[in-house]
Amino acid sequence: QVQLVESGGGLVQPGGSLRLSCAASGSIFSTYVMGWYRQAPGKPRELVAHITTGGSTNYADSVKGRFTISRDYVKNMVYLQMNSLKPEDTAVYSCNAKTSVEPYDYWGQGTQVTVSS
Repeated sequence: QVQLVESGGGLVQPGGSLRLSCAASGSIFSTYVMGWYRQAPGKPRELVAHITTGGSTNYADSVKGRFTISRDYVKNMVYLQMNSLKPEDTAVYSCNAKTSVEPYDYWGQGTQVTVSS
């Protein structure tokens, strides 16, 4: 199993930047596909970005060119660099971990990102 703890959320003005961090512990980090999801009030949770065990990345169309997901295998960390933030990026962002040998995902508690002037 793996435990996930997010940090780095906060209030930022439109056009600003934030870097979210996800600390993973409790299992072999390198075997997990990691992802960032977000959920705004009244809206379903959506995938923002994910990164495979090999380092391949995918992004939601709404964040392509603005967000970057990365992982540090030494520190067991996953990051989401968010640039050119928009009000519609406001949501609770959650870290996700998935391995092919388990039928369920692991989730962090989430960190609030608010983009407002």
